[in-house]
Amino acid sequence: MPISGHHFIAGDPSAEGHQTFTSVNPRTKTPGDVQFFNATPSEIDHAVTAAAEAFKITRHYSASRLAEFLERVAVEIEALGDEWLNAADMETGLGLTRLTGERARTTGQLRAFANLLREGSYVEAIIDTAVTDRPDIRRMLFPIGPVAVFAASNFPFAFSVAGGDTASAFAAGCPVIVKAHSGHPATSELTALAINRAIIASNFPSGFFSLLQGDTVEVGQNLVKHPLLEAVGFTGSLRAGRAIFDTASARPKPIPVYAEMGSINPIVILPGALTTRMETLADGLVTSVTLGTGQFCTNPGLVLVIDSPETSQFVELVRSKMEARPPGVLLNASIERGLIKAVASTGNHSAVQTLTGAIPKEAESFCYPNTVLATRSRAFVADPALQTEHFGPVTLFVICEDMADLQSTLPAIHGNLTATIHAEENELGSAKEVFDLLREKAGRLILNGFPTGVAVVHSMQHGGPYPATSAPATTSVGMTSIKRFLRPVAFQNLPDVLLPEALQNANPLNIWRIVDNKQTKGPIVKS
Repeated sequence: MPISGHHFIAGDPSAEGHQTFTSVNPRTKTPGDVQFFNATPSEIDHAVTAAAEAFKITRHYSASRLAEFLERVAVEIEALGDEWLNAADMETGLGLTRLTGERARTTGQLRAFANLLREGSYVEAIIDTAVTDRPDIRRMLFPIGPVAVFAASNFPFAFSVAGGDTASAFAAGCPVIVKAHSGHPATSELTALAINRAIIASNFPSGFFSLLQGDTVEVGQNLVKHPLLEAVGFTGSLRAGRAIFDTASARPKPIPVYAEMGSINPIVILPGALTTRMETLADGLVTSVTLGTGQFCTNPGLVLVIDSPETSQFVELVRSKMEARPPGVLLNASIERGLIKAVASTGNHSAVQTLTGAIPKEAESFCYPNTVLATRSRAFVADPALQTEHFGPVTLFVICEDMADLQSTLPAIHGNLTATIHAEENELGSAKEVFDLLREKAGRLILNGFPTGVAVVHSMQHGGPYPATSAPATTSVGMTSIKRFLRPVAFQNLPDVLLPEALQNANPLNIWRIVDNKQTKGPIVKS
């Protein structure tokens, strides 16, 4: 189907503005043929106002109706077929194999949220019935209202227009206004068309979803400032995420921003594991660092090891494997520029050695050489700038003097999405001590693995202390992410007729509830 370059606001195409931009093929640096329009303030106002009007209706929708809508979105996305895959491949250079898997993840998480809604206990119904000195209090979660979602560059499906932030907000019952990423606008338009078809088929109000395009900072800022907006979901850089957070905090009515930002995902390799599994560890590390050309938020950008002859051998092995692997394609010019700047800053540090890479060459595509840097623990602790994220195929070794030095280095690490330890069976005692320190630094702890890749399950924690995220108590992956867009309301001394079904005595939804400190599906029988 032809790409128009328009926004889709409450189901209708719109192109009021005059500023335009195009996508760029990252393999050839060739601009696309279609001009996409930057959203104007009036278009942004129209989108958010329509969402607020839609919320007046959808706030009353049942979980089963929301579940059917999510499943319909998945069906409509699948109906896009190869056109969707080819558009994304042209705009991102990620390859059809990767994108086919990402499509399955995207539709899979939509259906997983539908299953969550049908099970029902996500509302966290808690009931304390009245006793002599206490009133009857009943509490559950409700949708927060219109949500703005900022699409990510590196996942054109799974963290984009119909990705995890949108799916979790939809599941919560919240209308969504997506600010598409300027790196893949055609892919975003196709996704919006699929969602709009699902809205029509499900008889939802048209304002339940809108897509805004734009490649300027002003589009995002104007969206976040809108007074009818209630929350923001964001995945991207620390600089952009912090700007959105600051804008939302400066509003007359501040709103929560659930921003996933920078992470260097430290890996600690203990001596026994390094000696025993040197070749395997080197292969695993290089694969993880270069996966997707290093453009994963879980890319292992920091490796802490203890100095020894074996460590020197390992670092050299990683260096040679990184150098031998052909560099991949970066998503866009902005990422290429940012990576050049970040690595140059680190590489120019007096205490940092550049072991390989770090000198970009003129190329037909956006790319960057696979790069290995190294420094000593003392320099790493002394300079927080050495924890700058290098969003690409780059990793920094931190050489520690001994175990005591390693443990004294870990508290200097900033907040991260993940932290990993490689250890042999006889090193688990030391690993426990290291994990105890890393627990304060990351949202997910991993043993004898690599952090790239996440599971879309209830237990997944994809979040961490700042600067990894702006809200470390939440996750942006997995079913628990729905809680970002829900808020608790307690009802005191209300009769059944005034209560939501989830809190009524008979438990007509047959969901798990906590009643007088006990988890049960049973009804409340008044004596």
